Amino acid sequence: MTSSLDEALQRSNLSQSNQMEMLTFRLTDNQLYGINVFKIIEIIECPHRIDRMPNSHPAVKGALDFRGNALAVIDLSEAVGLPTKEYRDELAYIIICEYNRSLTAFIIHAPETLLTRSWSDIHKPEGVNAVSLVAIAYADGGEAIMLLDIETILSNVVGIERDLSTVAMTEAEGKGSGRHVLVVDDSRTAIMLLQSVLDKMGFTNTSVMSADKALEYLEKEHSRVDLVISDIEMPGMDGFTFTRTLREHNDYKNLKVILHSSMSNPSNRLKAEQSGADKFVAKFDPDSLSEEIFSLVEI
Repeated sequence: MTSSLDEALQRSNLSQSNQMEMLTFRLTDNQLYGINVFKIIEIIECPHRIDRMPNSHPAVKGALDFRGNALAVIDLSEAVGLPTKEYRDELAYIIICEYNRSLTAFIIHAPETLLTRSWSDIHKPEGVNAVSLVAIAYADGGEAIMLLDIETILSNVVGIERDLSTVAMTEAEGKGSGRHVLVVDDSRTAIMLLQSVLDKMGFTNTSVMSADKALEYLEKEHSRVDLVISDIEMPGMDGFTFTRTLREHNDYKNLKVILHSSMSNPSNRLKAEQSGADKFVAKFDPDSLSEEIFSLVEI
């Protein structure tokens, strides 16, 4: 039987080979969805009673006591516009996940299985205007697996801190003038949040939604780029592989790189360092991000 240590090493090695292990699950439309296992803390049966929190989004069903912490419980089906999960009357499950340095509990219909996929086999849908959908993979039998933009969902349902503090704003305002940042992220919400901070700091910026597009941009414009801020989880090529690719290229090997991810556990900080990134910053903390940017870019 594979030991816990062996499993941990196998999962760690995925980040060295442009792969991701996902848990697949169903929502109320019976469609197959997937989530990176690195974000999952625990899966539990949903209690039949969750006390409602006043003045909250309709998809927030209440709060859950998890190891002494009060977690917001979000019906993931309702959050993406599907019929709500009737957890009081039928069996449901909760996935407890870590996003953006915080724990959140998502109600799902049913978990299914674990699958490993190369990021090169995970594709961003073209011509589809679905703000909560970020990519599509395929199960062994050919069924589509929808990967959701959890950052957009959380922003819409519970909100995300968007602005620099007054102190950070005073220190940062306009100091990036004359410098250019390349933003690489497959989430439109994440790009919007990053651009808002960079604009306030005075940086000009260009955004692309994949590592491949970033490499195409750098091939033409690398001389004007002072810093790259990249997500880790991206269809085609993940942020670890993207950073290693930059370090292997003579023109980019000294380019400053920040990996910026909602996977905020310490192991990802270590993997970012091993891939050659200059910094790892957990999403989304505008003050910490601005501090790390100024630590890398000479002003």
